[in-house]
Amino acid sequence: MKTSIFAILCALCAWGSTASAADPRPLDLQREDVRAFISRLGEQHGMDTASVEQALAAARVQPGILEAISRPAEKVKPWYEYREIFLTEERIAAGVEFWREHADLLQRIYRESGVSPSVIAGIIGVETYYGRITGRHRVLDALATLAFEYPPRSSFFTRELEQFFLMTREQSLDPESLTGSYAGAMGLPQFIPSSYRAYAADGDGDGHIDLWTSVPDVLASVANYLSVHGWRADEPVVARAILDGGAPEDLADQGLKPTTTVGALWDAGIGLAGPVPAGRDSAAGLFELEGRDGPLHWAGFNNFYVITRYNRSLMYALAVTQLGDAVAARAVPGDGF
Repeated sequence: MKTSIFAILCALCAWGSTASAADPRPLDLQREDVRAFISRLGEQHGMDTASVEQALAAARVQPGILEAISRPAEKVKPWYEYREIFLTEERIAAGVEFWREHADLLQRIYRESGVSPSVIAGIIGVETYYGRITGRHRVLDALATLAFEYPPRSSFFTRELEQFFLMTREQSLDPESLTGSYAGAMGLPQFIPSSYRAYAADGDGDGHIDLWTSVPDVLASVANYLSVHGWRADEPVVARAILDGGAPEDLADQGLKPTTTVGALWDAGIGLAGPVPAGRDSAAGLFELEGRDGPLHWAGFNNFYVITRYNRSLMYALAVTQLGDAVAARAVPGDGF
């Protein structure tokens, strides 16, 4: 029998309200799914199941986490409001301080990876305000709560909980002490456990990766993430698009991945204000966001798309770019990397 969307939403809202009314409580280790999870870590990964069980016994199901992830989606902010969250004088000043403190390290990471220091600085600034807001939840609590108490995304968070235990074993980290966001994102770059294992890098060469307190590890990890996803050294990221009227129908609403070329935009009479990749055949994508006085247009290139692989949002990638550019302009005026 087909269940209506309205009925599903009502059930989820009722379930979320019930969950939010409760106090934090221990995870039920006798549940079939919990027992199966513990057994799988032992059988597939050779983990000490007694240690896994001990850690899960310390986990607490947090109703606040369930409430945060299951509340109805709020109205999506238009670009001009979203931008104001991140392009503030205070955040830019914090970014300049961060840049100047770690200028030599940013230069080294740039030489080794080709990833723009301004983009790295922009990501750290948007994600965690340069380490000021990294999350207050225990990662163990967040992932255990969402894996076993949030059915809509249980499979995803169960995999991330598995990755978390593997990560803590590999990095000799205490699973009960690590903190992050309500969704289990960790440290200054807000890596989830699977990203930590796949992309985190040992920037200080101590044989251990620490995304909470080791800035070399943090910056090397962000650069590695972008490199693996196709960053191209010294190529531009995005340019304002100058249109006479609205976007041509065949070029509008292209999504995150660039699906046209610089030449095709020029042929359509679209001007590009700023550097563009070399060659008419260079990939480009046209997108529109809501400005305070009407629609605004940009052309995003390969490196812009790479930033959206970090967070699948055009507004996120543009905020990262603009914040990073603002920080770089003040930290190294007239110079940069």
